[in-house]
Amino acid sequence: MGATADRSEAIQHYLREVFKLEEAGEHATTSTVAAAMKVSRASASVMLKRLAALGLVDHARYRGVSLTATGRTVALEVIRHHRLLERYLAETLRVPLDQVHEEADRLEHALSDELEQKIDAVLGFPTHDPHGHPIPDAELRLAAGANDRTLASLEPGETVAVSQVPDDDAELLRYLGTLGLVPGTTVDLVERAPFGGPVTLRIRGETQAISLELAAAIRVA
Repeated sequence: MGATADRSEAIQHYLREVFKLEEAGEHATTSTVAAAMKVSRASASVMLKRLAALGLVDHARYRGVSLTATGRTVALEVIRHHRLLERYLAETLRVPLDQVHEEADRLEHALSDELEQKIDAVLGFPTHDPHGHPIPDAELRLAAGANDRTLASLEPGETVAVSQVPDDDAELLRYLGTLGLVPGTTVDLVERAPFGGPVTLRIRGETQAISLELAAAIRVA
């Protein structure tokens, strides 16, 4: 039985978000965790103290929390369930990209180890979810991370493939879908305006402009 079996859904969600913050190179502070969980700072503070008391995170003054070895194991199990389910929903049931995250949230805690293994095998042991994020394998090892390059870092004339997009904002994903900015799509950078101006792209033969902030959130290879 996995390490998540005796952990509440709330605990699992918090550990997952702390892991994602660490993976992105950010400090898991009360503020950043509260934002990720969409709760108040007071609620996040209470839960982080609880996680520390359970030995799932370590607290460092002025630097927030970091996962302990046990906390990391629980987080990786949850992420494996979640991302495998996203891939299954998208690939097998054709659930739209903007809906798979929320649906996987509902299902991940009920997924048994046996069913997880069957889904993994049916999908051909995938290494990434439909948003381009790595799926931990059965030993909870992560595949190599996405390229550090983003659309915002490109120079005019470069041609790349989208490798990863944000996964937890349905409205944003719907917008990216209308533009064709999804993993696997080839994109040409036409122009990058100075002083934080928009980034102009050619996507499937059409020219589109997006904000520099959004371009910085989309990874490419």
